[in-house]
Amino acid sequence: MNLVFFVEDQSTKVMLSGLLPRVLPEEVQTTVIAFEGKSDLEAHLPLKLRGWRTPDCRFIVIRDQDSADCRTVKSRLTEICTTAGKPETLVRVACHELESWYLGDLLAVEQGLGIPGLSVQQMSSTLRSPDHLNNAKEVLIRITKQVYQEVGGSRSIGPHLRTDSSNLSHSFQVFLAGVRRVAGVST
Repeated sequence: MNLVFFVEDQSTKVMLSGLLPRVLPEEVQTTVIAFEGKSDLEAHLPLKLRGWRTPDCRFIVIRDQDSADCRTVKSRLTEICTTAGKPETLVRVACHELESWYLGDLLAVEQGLGIPGLSVQQMSSTLRSPDHLNNAKEVLIRITKQVYQEVGGSRSIGPHLRTDSSNLSHSFQVFLAGVRRVAGVST
C-alpha cells in the first residue's frame, strides 16, 4: 500500500518525513507532495488526484485552518476530492496551524530544537489547548526565542513528535487516528 499525502507547504512535508516512519509499518510506502500554499493546493489538487495512476494508493490531504472556518475548509477539500473521483480521500485540517501540533508537544520541540526546559511551559494556560490559538506560529517563535524556523524547525521537531495521546493538540490526535485507520494500523 502507498499513502499519498498532499500538503500545503514544505514545512508539513519535512515534518511528515520524521513522523510517518514511526507511525506506519515498513510495508506502507509514503509519498508526500508539497504545494506552494493553500491556494496552490486547492487549485492543483484535482489535477493530481485525477492523474494519479499508481495502483493501491490511498490519499490524505492536510491543510492549515488559518483564519477560515474548519468545517468549511474540510468541506471544500472533501468536495474537491469527490469531484476529482477520489471520494475516499482523507482530509485533515490542522487547527489553526501546523505549529499548533508542535505546541501540543513541547517536549518534542525541546528535543528537536535543543532548548532545555521548554517543556515545563506545556501546562501554561495558553498552551494547554494549542488548537485554540490563532497565532500558534508566532507563539512558537516567541517561546523558542526565534530559534524555530518553519522548514528547519519542522524537520527537527517531526522525528520527536510523540505518537501516543500525550500531544495536547486535538487536531494532531485526529490526524494520527485517521492515518492509522487508512493504513489499517491498530493502536
